[in-house]
Amino acid sequence: MSCQLTLKNLIRIAVAAMLLAPLYSMADDASRNKEISERFAKCDTNKDGKLTLDEAKGCMPRIYDHFSKIDAQNKGYVTVAEIQTMAAR
Repeated sequence: MSCQLTLKNLIRIAVAAMLLAPLYSMADDASRNKEISERFAKCDTNKDGKLTLDEAKGCMPRIYDHFSKIDAQNKGYVTVAEIQTMAAR
């Protein structure tokens, strides 16, 4: 038996890669969301489920820098879900 790559085998490999690619993406999303949730919990000093600009300042600098974009409704706080949604873009 030979280990040469035939066109048929190359097509099989390409199809498998295309089918598996979304699984890697979902794992990345889950990992990213878990990290965001953990950092959010540490930064939310009063544990109200809302991160204010002040709470983000020293703890989540990227959130601090983009706070007004994430808090598009000008509520004065962002939630973990809003941060995760923004991070997924």
